[in-house]
Amino acid sequence: MAEAAPVAPFPTGWRGIAIRCALGGLRASLMVSPRPTVWVIRRYFAHSGRLLADSLRVEAPPGVAAILDEPYDGDPDARLDVFFPDAAGSDGRRLPTVVWTHGGGFVGGSKDEIRDYLRRVAAAGFTAVGVNYTLAPAATYPTPVRQVMAALRHLDNNADRLHADPTRLVLAGDSAGAQITAQVAAVGSDAGYAQRLGVEPAISAGQLRGVALCCGIFDLDLMSADSPLKDFVWAMAWAYSGTRDYRRNDFFTSTMPVTKAVTSAFPPTFITAGNADPLLAHSRALASALESKGVTVETLFYPSDHRPGLGHEYQFDLSLGDGRAALQRLIAFFGRCTDRNKSGAALDSGAEKHG
Repeated sequence: MAEAAPVAPFPTGWRGIAIRCALGGLRASLMVSPRPTVWVIRRYFAHSGRLLADSLRVEAPPGVAAILDEPYDGDPDARLDVFFPDAAGSDGRRLPTVVWTHGGGFVGGSKDEIRDYLRRVAAAGFTAVGVNYTLAPAATYPTPVRQVMAALRHLDNNADRLHADPTRLVLAGDSAGAQITAQVAAVGSDAGYAQRLGVEPAISAGQLRGVALCCGIFDLDLMSADSPLKDFVWAMAWAYSGTRDYRRNDFFTSTMPVTKAVTSAFPPTFITAGNADPLLAHSRALASALESKGVTVETLFYPSDHRPGLGHEYQFDLSLGDGRAALQRLIAFFGRCTDRNKSGAALDSGAEKHG
């Protein structure tokens, strides 16, 4: 059994009173609107995102060219970054392309925070693309899925200039971005699901070689009613679904859970989450759902007593050996997928599995 992580004592005195009052005020505001809680969540993500960007900037690889804030659709939020080795820019090559959708609970986060992570992917011989999408509640479900599809269409239409190979695509994402990514893959591989969701595919199943999902949230029903994250989940789901009681939004609850949407046509998939991630059950459930459909799945999970305990988004912490190993596993997965035939149907049968 894993040891319980130490819990910092709640502040006492006037500071503790002020924090309790603020939390009480946020809970009360959820009776009326998700916006105050979303504002706090977004501020928190912006702060942690700046720290992440600073940490990834250390020893970022040289020799990588970038096209930043490329518009891919009419929406002002519809921007993407493209990274590729300098050599590809010199000789005009199209490279196998990894398209990464950032996390942030559907209400926060930005592609800017992971630019130097994607530079590392590009340095390994890929074109790496980071996609921004409109955050909730300014845009509701499934707008980000449509926007990522529009980004894929833009890459297809501008493949030479952006050094993208639309016949060798891998979709990737983290946290909420992993959920969006999984839905995009489901739309691209299953016409019936695309019709139910109301999203037109911008790619064919033959273009999509693989999917990599890090620390995702795939089914809100897996969130415990007594979870310490329940207020966050309520605010996020309200903002994203556009419905105060999101469980009564039939369209949202029937199409958003990726665990219930996957079919045997889903692409080969890599899934990872840390042993101390509160969303670990989501990754395990999706891996099981995919395996039950006969999809090739490679997982990177850890024993419950693994030390140090690996929390949410551990893969971005490159000061940890486990974070660096996860990046190498991802790069190896990208390579196996894109070096195969156009259908991307088979991974190496000896792919290591943990968990």
